[in-house]
Amino acid sequence: MNRFFIPLPSPTPDRLDITDPALLHRMRDVLRLKPDDVVVVFDNSGWEHEVLLEQVGPDRILGRIRRTRLCQNEPRIQVTLYQAVLKGERFEWALQKGTEVGVSVFVPLLSERCIVQDAHQLSRRKLQRWEKILQAAAEQSRRGRVPALQPLLLFAAACEQVHRSGTLALLPWEEASTPLREVLEEARPESPFNVAIFIGPEGGFSEAEVQLAGRYGLRPVRLGPRILRAETAGVVATALVLYHYGDL
Repeated sequence: MNRFFIPLPSPTPDRLDITDPALLHRMRDVLRLKPDDVVVVFDNSGWEHEVLLEQVGPDRILGRIRRTRLCQNEPRIQVTLYQAVLKGERFEWALQKGTEVGVSVFVPLLSERCIVQDAHQLSRRKLQRWEKILQAAAEQSRRGRVPALQPLLLFAAACEQVHRSGTLALLPWEEASTPLREVLEEARPESPFNVAIFIGPEGGFSEAEVQLAGRYGLRPVRLGPRILRAETAGVVATALVLYHYGDL
């Protein structure tokens, strides 16, 4: 069953009126949906709506909401991924795959070894593209919410942010001696909670940054014996965290 992200007014009416040109094109011309087809719409509230299409026209699609239910696919544990800005399309890949795995919040991170010119080129157009990537990945993976994308943060400011929140904060680092599993076992909660994961750029975090992170309470951890690429490490770390707590 096809799935779409469409913000709905509150309270949610029992009718759906779609006029957005891009969505119309996708539903009518690409997917060739027609009257009596049933689709699922989610509105970023954690609820999803089963919609019977009644009219598919050139300017609008009308449908009737038949059933509303709580989406069961959202992780109980909120993972915030502080991902250092990467070259080219690697950051976009991290957004897409992180969404599929279960990241709830993405924070672009500017660390010592980031390419500064890449970080400063975060134009409005690029941010809009990232939002579309998150939305498409949430639709594909049957999420109930589109992950939030927060503004760019400097590394020290990000450390301060998680320190103030009291969140369990993990910093995968190739030189760390403590396995991720050991830290998770120590912190295993009886109820859902938040986890922050810090991932460095292509050159990794510097030793000075790791020391700074430690002063803010971040835990350097080892993901395994192999060195992962910067765009892969966050996806793997998120998957390991969610799996460890039975949420994957």
